[in-house]
Amino acid sequence: MNKDRLTSLLTDVQTGKIAIDEALHRLRSLPYDDLKFARLDLHRELRTGFPEVIFCKGKTTEQVARIAAHLAAKTSPVLATKAGPEAYTAVREVCPDAVYHETARIIMIGPPQKKKNTSPILILGAGTADKPIIEEAAVTAEAMGHPVEHLIDVGVAGVHRLLDQREKLYAANVLIVVAGMEGALASVVGGLVDKPVIAVPTSVGYGASFEGLAALLAMLNSCAPGVTVVNIDNGFGAGYYAGMINNLVNKS
Repeated sequence: MNKDRLTSLLTDVQTGKIAIDEALHRLRSLPYDDLKFARLDLHRELRTGFPEVIFCKGKTTEQVARIAAHLAAKTSPVLATKAGPEAYTAVREVCPDAVYHETARIIMIGPPQKKKNTSPILILGAGTADKPIIEEAAVTAEAMGHPVEHLIDVGVAGVHRLLDQREKLYAANVLIVVAGMEGALASVVGGLVDKPVIAVPTSVGYGASFEGLAALLAMLNSCAPGVTVVNIDNGFGAGYYAGMINNLVNKS
């Protein structure tokens, strides 16, 4: 949509020719900003409810910083995932308010979204070694405006640690289960609750875990019917999906 068309759309709203909802519907299909090395979708929030997120892995620090600065000038919050300290240093030079969540490896620019009366998302971690992915999911959900509760180190090797927390499991609207090794925790939790369970396999484990492949396959083959699975180490995807589910729950 060029400048003339946008001006015409604003005029139509001001004169009452079209409703605001219709104008927003048309704005959803606006084009992207072309930085030559990246094409930024500045209206993703209108379509999906959350702005475009930067995946840092494979990008140079200069590219990450330029994308972050461009997005931050036009939308908020801006998230950059799988970000190392070098990327954060580069982003902070152009966005002084950037905050680095070191364990989660997420850079966040701007305040989180605001939601009213939203229910907490419960994140369970099989072991302390899964903490980086747990935190990635948590920071993502919090950026979307959702409170988060944690249950860490409740893996199946000591399942009584999980069963002691049954009331928290029952109270949650959506649960994220993060586990490496054989990934059994997701099936156990799925068999205990009547709410959606988002399973996140991690690359934590010994040689035969194949850097998370064993946990991924175990979760995909879960006999608990309420379990859905994201990719290996994809805490961001789990946090985002949980936020979307929680949005629906809080609308009802």
